[in-house]
Amino acid sequence: MKLAKRVEALTPSSTLAITAKAKELKAAGHDVIGLGAGEPDFNTPQYIIDAAVKSMEEGHTKYTPAAGLPALKEAVIGKLKQDQGLDYKASEIFVGTGAKHVLFTLFQALLDEGDEVIIPTPYWVSYPEQVKLASGEPIYVTGHEESGFKLTPDQLEKAVTNKTKAVIINSPSNPTGAMYSPDELKALGDVALKHDLLIVSDEIYEKLIYDGASHTSIAELSPELKAQTFVINGVSKSHSMTGWRIGYAAGDQTLIKAMTNLASHSTSNPTTSAQYGAIAAYTKEDGSVETMRQAFEERLNASYEKLIQIPGVSCVKPQGAFYLFPNVRETVEMCGFTDVDSWVEALLEEEKVALVPGSGFGSPDNVRLSYATSLDQFLAALERIERFVLTKIKG
Repeated sequence: MKLAKRVEALTPSSTLAITAKAKELKAAGHDVIGLGAGEPDFNTPQYIIDAAVKSMEEGHTKYTPAAGLPALKEAVIGKLKQDQGLDYKASEIFVGTGAKHVLFTLFQALLDEGDEVIIPTPYWVSYPEQVKLASGEPIYVTGHEESGFKLTPDQLEKAVTNKTKAVIINSPSNPTGAMYSPDELKALGDVALKHDLLIVSDEIYEKLIYDGASHTSIAELSPELKAQTFVINGVSKSHSMTGWRIGYAAGDQTLIKAMTNLASHSTSNPTTSAQYGAIAAYTKEDGSVETMRQAFEERLNASYEKLIQIPGVSCVKPQGAFYLFPNVRETVEMCGFTDVDSWVEALLEEEKVALVPGSGFGSPDNVRLSYATSLDQFLAALERIERFVLTKIKG
C-alpha cells in the first residue's frame, strides 16, 4: 500500500525507539536500566486518582466540549493567574489530549505550506515533525553549549525571513534542562515583536526547577508579549500524569477557536475522567508536586559530579526538567566508535543501559539521560557507563 508522503517523511522518535529496544531486552530476561523515558517514575498523586474515580462513579463518562470542560478551563485560568500573574478568559484556553496534541493542533491551525518556524537546537523530537506535518518548514538555529544551549537575540534576528511565522521557546528545556532568564526572554521577545512572530512558549517542565531558580513565562513580561505568545503547558510532568493526556494552550482567542474546531473533527474531546483528575490537580494540593521536585533535585545533585568524572564527558548542569545532556563526542572517539549512535547501541547491548542519542534532538555529539528513575538505579547506570568506557579505552 502506498502511504501518504507526509508520513513517509517522518523521522521516528528516537526516545520511543530506544525505550522499545530496552523493553525488548528486559522481556528477554536482561537486567536493563532504562534512562530513555521522559516521564516521572512516581505514580499520580492519590487525590487526583480519587477525583477521577469519583467523576466516573457520578456518571461523568460522556462527551465534553471539544476544548475541555468549563470547570477545567477555569482551573487552568486560576493556575495561570496564581503562578504567572496572567489573566485569561475561557475563550482563550484550549485543553487537548496532552501538550503534544495541543502543539500539533496549534501548528495545524496556524501554518500554511512553506511557513517557517524557528526551532532552537537541541529541540524536543516532535517539534520539527509536527511543523512538517502542517506543511511548514522547520528552521534550525543552534543553541551552543557555551551559551547554555540557549537561543540568542542575534541568532533569532538572523534566522527571520518573510516566511517566518513563529519561534519556539522551551524553558525549562527538553533535552538540556536549560532555562531562560527574564532578561534573556525579554531580548528574544523584542525580536519577535519587531517581526510579528508568534511565540510558542512550551512550559511543560515549569514546576521542575532546581538550585533556587524560579520560572518566568515570556507572557508575563509585558501586555504586548502576552498578546504575541501561546503558552503551552499541562499536568503530565508536574503531577506525574503522562498517561492521562491533558495539556492546554493559552493565547489569542481566534486561534484558540480554530484549534477547537479542528479538535472537534479529530479527538472530539479530551478524556472526561482525566479532565476531572486535572481539575483536582490544579484546585487541590497535598505536597506531592514539591516532593517529586525535591527527589529530582537530589538525583541531579548526586549524579552530576559522577557523570562528569567519566573520561571525555562534559555536561552543562541543567536548571530544570529531569534530564542530563552531556557531550560525549570525546568519549566516543576514545572508545573507538565513529559516532554517538553506534556507541549508544553498543552500551545497550553490552552493559544494558539505555540512553537516547542526541541526534534525535538535533545534537549528534550528545546523549540524553533521564533521571526520572530511582537514585540507586541512576547511580548504578552511571557505574555501568563508566565501566563500559574504561573497558573500551583499555582495549
